[in-house]
Amino acid sequence: MTTTKRFLVGAAARNNAEWCAVMSRSHGVRGEFGRQAWTAPARTPPYYPDAVTLAPGADAAELLDRIDTEARGASVKDSFADLDLTRAGFRVLFDAHWIHRPASAPVTVPEPVWDVVRTPQALRAWQLARAGAADDAALFRPELLDDPATFVLAGRSAEGRVVAGAVASRSERVAGISNVFASAGGAAAAWPGVLHTVERLFPGLPVVGYEHGEDLDAALRHGFEPIGHLRIWLRD
Repeated sequence: MTTTKRFLVGAAARNNAEWCAVMSRSHGVRGEFGRQAWTAPARTPPYYPDAVTLAPGADAAELLDRIDTEARGASVKDSFADLDLTRAGFRVLFDAHWIHRPASAPVTVPEPVWDVVRTPQALRAWQLARAGAADDAALFRPELLDDPATFVLAGRSAEGRVVAGAVASRSERVAGISNVFASAGGAAAAWPGVLHTVERLFPGLPVVGYEHGEDLDAALRHGFEPIGHLRIWLRD
């Protein structure tokens, strides 16, 4: 791995950990940043890890001591895919790639119209469009709207209905993108609008995130490059 890619992976991991910390705080769970990892002492919201490594070669035993491994469902985002947690009862849930897109890459002005969600009512509509069901619609809580580094992005039809969206998380060196969706066409349909909006919000910042499977293919078609592996571990 080149020095540039190593730097970008580190920046992407830190950005993602900061977003996980924000999401967890909105659910009343306060994590802690250490030298090697961000960790949460209690179970984090669904789909969010209890730990995110921030540097290669993290001490697995020390990391696991800082999260709740007694209850089922503990998870670790192994940002450098260099841990072996099998002896602690974890299994690999999936592998993925960190991705990067330069800030200077051109973006075609998209349709539909995109904006930043500002109110709890608008966030509720965004969640229902994303989840497609009420069960997951409580995951994104209004407290997120108070975080100065978090931007919930919504693409709206001519009638004002949310048809696409994403979450942008700004950190010192990068803008992180997650939760990309579109009601028709999947993530591939959302990326042009997401990138256009992010460039408008954070001019000059490179864009990072992580994807796997078809969503990774969609990101690569929109100017991203894979910069490193990561692994999600789960303890059933």
